[in-house]
Amino acid sequence: MSSKQSHNILPRMSARGPYSVEIPNQTPIEGETPVRRHPAAVNELVSRPNDTITTVYEIVRESAAKYGNAKCMGSRKLVRTHQETKKVKKMIDGEEREVDKQWTFFELSPYEYITFTEYEQLMLQIGSGLRKLGLEKNDRVHIFAATSSHWLAMSHGAASQSMPIVTAYDTLGEEGLRHSMVATGAKCIFLDPHLLPTLTNVLKDATEVKHVVWNNQNQVKQDHVDKLKAAYPHISIMTFEELRKLGEENPADPVPPAPEDLCCIMYTSGSTGTPKGVPLKHKNVVAAVAGVSVVVQPFIGPGDGLLTYLPLAHILEFVFENASLHWGSCMGYGNPKTLSDNSVRNCSGDIKEFKPSVLVGVPAVWETVKKGIIAKVNAGSPVVRALFWGALALKEQLLAYGVPGSGILDSIVFKKIKEATGGRMKLCMNGGGPISKDTQKFISMAICPMISGYGLTETTAMGCLQNPLEWTPESIGAMPASVETKLVDFPDAGYYATNKPNPQGEIWLRGPSIMEGYHQNDKETAEAMTADGWFRTGDIGEWDKNGHIKIIDRKKNLVKTLNGEYIALEKLESIYRSAPVVANICVYADDSKAKPIAIIVPAEPALKNLAKSIGVDGQSLEELVHNKKVKAAVLKELQNAGRQGGLSGIEIIEGVVVSDEEWTPQNNMVTAAQKLNRRGILQTYKKEVAEAYGSS
Repeated sequence: MSSKQSHNILPRMSARGPYSVEIPNQTPIEGETPVRRHPAAVNELVSRPNDTITTVYEIVRESAAKYGNAKCMGSRKLVRTHQETKKVKKMIDGEEREVDKQWTFFELSPYEYITFTEYEQLMLQIGSGLRKLGLEKNDRVHIFAATSSHWLAMSHGAASQSMPIVTAYDTLGEEGLRHSMVATGAKCIFLDPHLLPTLTNVLKDATEVKHVVWNNQNQVKQDHVDKLKAAYPHISIMTFEELRKLGEENPADPVPPAPEDLCCIMYTSGSTGTPKGVPLKHKNVVAAVAGVSVVVQPFIGPGDGLLTYLPLAHILEFVFENASLHWGSCMGYGNPKTLSDNSVRNCSGDIKEFKPSVLVGVPAVWETVKKGIIAKVNAGSPVVRALFWGALALKEQLLAYGVPGSGILDSIVFKKIKEATGGRMKLCMNGGGPISKDTQKFISMAICPMISGYGLTETTAMGCLQNPLEWTPESIGAMPASVETKLVDFPDAGYYATNKPNPQGEIWLRGPSIMEGYHQNDKETAEAMTADGWFRTGDIGEWDKNGHIKIIDRKKNLVKTLNGEYIALEKLESIYRSAPVVANICVYADDSKAKPIAIIVPAEPALKNLAKSIGVDGQSLEELVHNKKVKAAVLKELQNAGRQGGLSGIEIIEGVVVSDEEWTPQNNMVTAAQKLNRRGILQTYKKEVAEAYGSS
């Protein structure tokens, strides 16, 4: 363990500011704030981690040379699945009936690891295999699969032969897949075996595909393969392992890419319209790894374990995994379905089994973790409860005043909670959307400091990244060292660079990690990019006194209500989400109404407790959701959370819709990156939304 690994990071601000600085000698522009940069990049933005790394391919080569036989990545095998059936009550045509509901639980093997040297060899074999299939430089390889070590190896194998990858979320469905495959002319596709039927329908349009490679880390249904073969006899179908072997038997020299070569075309999960393709060059990805390294490399390195489970088709995860290779840390591949012990049988969940020291998650993940901890605490005796909440408040005060003693609380009160996440966590990060201050504080005090990150596919995930020594729940930190930032007036909603006490405006970003334009989409490119290389993010931010950015809004999520005042849906959601009864939430504001309403997916244990407290006896979620008394209690609880969170009168919801199904990418309620699909949610609950407005 190197010294930086044992470096104990505390959730408080210990570094001295300023945390971002204005570039010297710039000419002021009306309607804009001065351009700011990370202090380490004030004279020049950082574009590579060192002089020898200029491409993603070189990241792998150099880490193999540097870290050799250290553990690079681990995966688990599925041993078997267990089906369990339970009876639940459901409303069918206004009648309550008992129906069978099936639950699936997974039994997994322990983690099995490969070294950095073995990973480099795997990359070269996959590259040689693709060459043997007849692919050449600049041919495109499509990846349509869940996150796994094979996904990453496929991307690096393609890079070793200068073949760009095209990524699509495995939940994108037929339309999205067809769009991305046809538009990019991919010659080969790598996918998970359960997605073969989706592919069968798409291949009649994606005529350039000659090879299908499926991930043998998962089991295949033979008739899926047979159907595909019968429909397209001219296409070769093989497993990842067969492709590796083909490369092992027919080694080809690498064709190293240049920094200006295309690394990937990533399709954004866009909450509106067709997905947009974002072409990123090798230099963009390398600049992103360099920019984030300046901020977090003092804290993450060899000996650290990073649990990787977010979609690799999401830019944050793609950059994070490439950075992990560069830092020499070990990745453990997990799955959102098997993270906790609740969904597995005869084994531990991924977190407990892998014992990560660093964990990246999206708000929905952290809310689940927090609610799980609170439920455990509440199940204890009154003494245990009082001790926990007392210690949490005390720890926050000790850290705020820089007084020692928080370590004693960790070892006595929070030890058990830390053990539930493997006992080794020292840093976690939230990305992909705003998290409530309460949740960030809670996780930071009970487990380990949580930092926030912000970025977009178009900026290769670069935007803001909180330095662990600048920890605060009040902002999302300063920018990484590879981008510069300014705020530009957005008069429609009263956001001006001249606003007091803090300048406000749309966040614009520029630097070596920013794309040059969308794939075959000049109209969108012209709307997003300026002639001098600035990317307009569509997000509204403000600078605080420390030179940190706080995101306060999104242009698209600003709704003008009946009173002519704007309300910000995302801000409201992050506050209402802190109510214990909420598992997920979508706030909706009709422009012909004075106030918003909320559509929520309830947290089942909290909903049952709430029902019990008002004397409603209900066994199943389905019956509670339709109970008027329960709905009124849920509304009251949300309204209280809104008032406590400092919302103004017009931001307090006046009605609530309680959903009896979870929101997943499969039912079109959220995107693959777990962002709300507002259109999908509203269409599903159109009737209930009208009722909620009617009854208020």
